[in-house]
Amino acid sequence: MEKTFRNYDHSDITAAVREHYRKMRQNQTLGYVQSMQKKYLTFDKPMPLWEAMEHLNSLIDVSDPDLDLPNVQHLIQSAEAIRGDGRPDWMQLTGLIHDLGKVMFLWGSDEDGTSQAEQWGMVGDVFVVGCALPDTCVYPEFNTLNPDMHNSSYNTTLGIYEKGCGLDKLNLAWGHDEYLYQVLSNHKENRLPEEAMTMIRYHSFYPWHTGGSYTDLLNKKDQAYLETIRDFNRYDLYTKSQKIYELEDVRAYYQPIAEKYLGSGPIYW
Repeated sequence: MEKTFRNYDHSDITAAVREHYRKMRQNQTLGYVQSMQKKYLTFDKPMPLWEAMEHLNSLIDVSDPDLDLPNVQHLIQSAEAIRGDGRPDWMQLTGLIHDLGKVMFLWGSDEDGTSQAEQWGMVGDVFVVGCALPDTCVYPEFNTLNPDMHNSSYNTTLGIYEKGCGLDKLNLAWGHDEYLYQVLSNHKENRLPEEAMTMIRYHSFYPWHTGGSYTDLLNKKDQAYLETIRDFNRYDLYTKSQKIYELEDVRAYYQPIAEKYLGSGPIYW
């Protein structure tokens, strides 16, 4: 029997998942996102890639209804599936690192929702801030809790944006995707292709790539983004299992690929 993923209604779903999304919808406003961008995009904390990977042995994503293993296991599972299908080395590396922005918890706080205990500013499906929240969000009944949805400048279809402006012009809810994207964009040794950066930045943007929302904001380039994300999503979502890997066992294979695309020096977080 094929396993069902992203089922937020099954009887054994943890209350923590629902509570996570309630807090995320309530707190992730345009003002909050802008303050997190200012606070966290400082690029002044050097840390090697493999040290960051090891830190994700200490984090379980509370928003994930499918997997309750340390997050590093999901990363290795994704990468190994991409590798098994003979996909390009850059895509294998992308699978391995796509959630690394979650190391934010190392310098995060409960108040910001960026800690181990409070993850609503770090993980979960993201949405656009500064315009109306769609019903394709997980638990759409929480949309009305967002203060911006009671502000006439933000609660319309376009909100603060121009029609057809494209994904790259939007402010998404703050989380690990945007954080890692910005960190790698600032990383001078980054040689990952645009497709990889797209996978990293938008893989949690489910209301768009799965829900079909925000059509008035999209441009022609975003269609290519959609095909890229749907390709990656097969490995991000459908590879989850209880299989356990040791990071050191796969490091010998992935380290040369990582150095090819990211260099051998530290990354500044």
